[in-house]
Formats: sequence, structure tokens, C-alpha cells
Amino acid sequence: MRSSPEIYQREALAAPADESQMALQSIVILIVSVLSVLGAGWIILSFICFKALRSFRHQLILGLALSDFLMALNFLSSTAMNISGKEIGAREQKTFCSFNGFTTQVFVIQTDYWVLTIAMCTYVILAGHKSLSSWVQDQRILLSCLPWALSLLWAGIGLKLAGYGDIGAWCWFTSDKVRLLANFVPRWVIIIIILAMYARLYWILRKSHKSFISLGNSTSDPASGHRTTQGPMRSNHDAWRYYESDAAGRRKLQRIAKLMLMYPIVYMIVWTLPTAIRIYQTITHTPSPFALQTLDKACIVSQGLVDAVIYGINEVSLSQWRELVF
Repeated sequence: MRSSPEIYQREALAAPADESQMALQSIVILIVSVLSVLGAGWIILSFICFKALRSFRHQLILGLALSDFLMALNFLSSTAMNISGKEIGAREQKTFCSFNGFTTQVFVIQTDYWVLTIAMCTYVILAGHKSLSSWVQDQRILLSCLPWALSLLWAGIGLKLAGYGDIGAWCWFTSDKVRLLANFVPRWVIIIIILAMYARLYWILRKSHKSFISLGNSTSDPASGHRTTQGPMRSNHDAWRYYESDAAGRRKLQRIAKLMLMYPIVYMIVWTLPTAIRIYQTITHTPSPFALQTLDKACIVSQGLVDAVIYGINEVSLSQWRELVF
């Protein structure tokens, strides 16, 4: 009769093969978790300290940062237990493992919903859909509750239908196929949707900027014509100043839209390896090398750090911190 560790190893291909690998992987994931806690904490602290970072979009980003922060703390708890010798896969830790797996599922998919919500609201506002934009900004409570409601629902269904078990540094679905279908396929659908929206937004703003420049060149030339009265000359000068100001604003929006195109691309880079490993292990029923498994988990845990770079580090936040510190 096989021992339970052998059965576990057969069912959870993502789990390390022995205790030494388990300890090493837990240390690596703990370090990455700390970085994600710091990254998410940066966004949260910036929101608290600076009024300039409390816009509607920043409120949604705060929701994402809170999810990243709590998810990283969840990973910290499981890795700390493994390192301390209380392995989360042990029979006596079954309740903790179920809770840890449930929490993992909640926040992993919740971050996807937050990223999608941020992208949709950003698109609606910057693309010029005024009535829809006003409606969206009036539904802040609803938009803040939806990611929580949906993620809790799906995590509860997962707990009931599949259950959660030890996969190494934390607990989750032990089946690669279940994780692939329940998490990775929906995530890639969301990434593609976000990429399409930001590409469309960039095209809209680029087209709008070109049309505006063309219109400005044809109707507002401050060097043309000679005015005999001071009034018309001042009016023409004010119009040109307005044109330059509006043009600068449009260029800024275009730069922002171009930067936003990098968001889904970064997510694609982060999630390519974990997805490839899920597909490989689902098809072959063979565990991938330990180094790749550890890198796979590190990519997942780095979500808070990645989101901090994408959403938390920008000209406004850096300038606000410089003013506060210096």
C-alpha cells in the first residue's frame, strides 16, 4: 500500500519532490511575497497620503492593490508554515490548507476582475463616451463590490466541487487541468480583451490628435494676417494659446494610451510560463523540472510587485513622494 506522500505527489504535480525542495521553494516564494506586499503597500500608502492620487481610476487601483496585498499575505502565511516545519500538506493542517487554497483562489481571480474593471472604465472615460462615463463614475460602490462577489462565488464553487490541497508553497486546486480551465483560460480571455480595448483607445486618441492638429493648422495661424485693432489680435492670441494647451493635453492622453498598451503585454509575459507549465503537465501528466516549477510560482506571486510597477509608479506619484520627502 502506498504512503500518503506518494499519493500526494502523484495528484499534485506542482508539488516539490522532497522536503529540501519544499523548503527551498518556500523561501523563494516568501521573498517574492514580501516584494509583492511592499509593492501593493506602495500603492495603498500613496492613495492615503496624496489627494492627487484619489481619482475615480485610482480608487479602482486601490481595490486591486488591496487584493494584491491580501493575496501576498496569504502566500506569506503558507510559506512561513512550511519553513517553520509545519508543512501545509500534513493531515493536521487540512483545515488551514483548505482556507489557504480558498483565499488563493479568491484573490488570484479577483485581481483579474480588478484589472478588467480598470481597463473598461479607463476606456469608457478616455474614449469620450460621456453619458456612459458619467454613469460608470456614479457606480463606484457597485464596481468595488463586483470583483469581491464574483471571486468569492467562484472560490466557493471550487471548494465545493474540487477542494483545495497542497501544491508546494501554498494550497490550491491540486489538478493542473482544473487550474488551467478555472483560472488560466479565463485570465487569457481577459488579457486579450484588455489588449483590444487599449489598442482601440490608442487608435481613437491618435486619430483625434491628428484631426485636431490638422484643424488647428488650417484655422489658427497666429503668424498670418495683420490686425489693425488690439481686440482681434488678443482674441487670436488667446485662441492659439488654447490650441497649444489642448494639443498638449491630447498628446499627453496619447502617451498615456500608448503606455496602457504595455499593461496587457506585461501580463502576457508574466503568465506565459505558468500557463505553459499547466498545459504541459495536463497533457503529459509529468511534473516539470523543479526550477521551472519554482519560477512558475514566483510569477504568480509577483502580481503585487508587477501591479505596483504598472499602476503605482508614474510621474504623479513620484513627484508627490519627492515633495513629501525632500
